[in-house]
Amino acid sequence: MDLGLVIGVGLSIVALWALVLVILWLSRPKGVPVREMVGVVPDVLRLLRSLITDGSVPLDVRIVLVGLLLWIVSPIDLIPEFIPALGPLDDVLVAVVAMRYVRHRLGVDELLRRWSGSVNGFAVLTRVIGSS
Repeated sequence: MDLGLVIGVGLSIVALWALVLVILWLSRPKGVPVREMVGVVPDVLRLLRSLITDGSVPLDVRIVLVGLLLWIVSPIDLIPEFIPALGPLDDVLVAVVAMRYVRHRLGVDELLRRWSGSVNGFAVLTRVIGSS
């Protein structure tokens, strides 16, 4: 396996994580501590895994989520990662659009049923992807 590719994927994931944290921080409900914000990202990943691996979730939703994960780890981007601040933006936009689609197809109640994180963390997620 190409070491450059592995390093590129790793750096992309770190950059995406940082950008997601900034976006979540800016859109967080009042009074949510930083520790809670950092904990949201692993909770979202657990939510994605739960949705993808559950055969009762509609196939189109699972395909969108697998596509989202492939998009995030792909070295091909609309905006090159080396552009400061804007590089990971396309990944975040694709993630928000994909999660809004999932919310629209499944509903907030179904997402909450599968959510393993805190109530504040789910409030942050629904603020970013919408709640209706």
